[in-house]
Amino acid sequence: MNVDKQPLRIGLIGFGCVGQGFYDIVGRQPGLGLAVTRIAVKSPAKPRTLPAERFCFHADDLLADPDLDLLVEVIDDPAEAFRLVSTALRHGRRVVTANKAMLAHHLPELVALQRASGGALLYEAAVCGSIPIIRTLDSYFSHEPLQSVSGIFNGSSNYVLTRMSQQGSEYGPALAEAQAQGFAETDPSLDMGAFDPRSKAVILAAHAYGVFLHPEEVLNLGIESISAVDIARAAAQGRKVKVVAGLYRLPNGSVAALVTPQFVGPESPLYAVEQEFNGVVIAAEFAGSQFLHGRGAGGHPTGSAVLADVLALQHGFRYAYAKQSEAPETQLTEGLEVEVYLRHADAAILREALTWLQLPAGALLIDADGPQATGTVSIQVLWTWRQELRAAGVFVARLGEVRPTVAAGITPARAAELV
Repeated sequence: MNVDKQPLRIGLIGFGCVGQGFYDIVGRQPGLGLAVTRIAVKSPAKPRTLPAERFCFHADDLLADPDLDLLVEVIDDPAEAFRLVSTALRHGRRVVTANKAMLAHHLPELVALQRASGGALLYEAAVCGSIPIIRTLDSYFSHEPLQSVSGIFNGSSNYVLTRMSQQGSEYGPALAEAQAQGFAETDPSLDMGAFDPRSKAVILAAHAYGVFLHPEEVLNLGIESISAVDIARAAAQGRKVKVVAGLYRLPNGSVAALVTPQFVGPESPLYAVEQEFNGVVIAAEFAGSQFLHGRGAGGHPTGSAVLADVLALQHGFRYAYAKQSEAPETQLTEGLEVEVYLRHADAAILREALTWLQLPAGALLIDADGPQATGTVSIQVLWTWRQELRAAGVFVARLGEVRPTVAAGITPARAAELV
């Protein structure tokens, strides 16, 4: 390395968990030729690990600074992140972001801005922390048809499910432990309600299949109503409950997407993904099945993904979105069905849920652990009643993969074989 070479000058917007992790990693590796020269934060009064003079309090100052070679945005406000990132791209800047909610809602516009202005945006840290899933899909599988991309994309909910399974505890104590350990937010709704992994699935769809999905069109069901009873029932079948986000190529060539709890057996590599870890399974037409496993959150794991993007931008890397030109149709709800398990402690509420989901009253079973039901449900019906199910506290989990309905002219056995 030429010691006289000017280091890459980085403007860092945000100094929370990920920002501090990235800053620390850069500081430990001076040989990389990187320098975080300016840091913008929101609150002047908040205690921080660096001297106050290291910070400024107007992120727009960094956007306007011609001496900065690259910007890293790691704040937790999606609207402000979009304003900053889109403005930077309009000015042809190179930007790294980790804001998955912002990307999920604005990715088509951000891609168009890059192409129009010559700017560049990378966001590996936005999905599955330290796992290099976006680059893998965009580069390695850029021209290979994929049957599915599925996995555990949220470490917070996975930590809660792991603790419930290990300790036999209820949801509340397991969530409190996750919050105490820093694996869950004070307001856990985005993680436990499966909104966070839904955003990540939307981002991956652009790279796996070239399709731009809108988050609100994708079914997501969370674990807010899960009980130790559900964990025990899955265990009795030799399975575990995991929140699985999935993108699936259907027999007609279209792409389906959904995020729900699922009973997962030991035949799946996701069965062994525990604590705050994430795991992704890629089923490729020619390469076969691939499995990636790693920490899905934390300052250093996510900061390492930010660093990888910074170095990639330094060397001129851009996402290709190679499959966008031949993107398939999407089939998010209509003509699809899935076998589900449902539970609520109150038989009357569960019976009402069966009417919403068009399941027969005979599907209701009451054993020593209380009411439960299983049956095959239309994804469209699940999507229509998702808010009512959440409000009523009905726990819903998949027992199998999404498949075309029998009404579509395919037998259940053939549908399962094709998917």
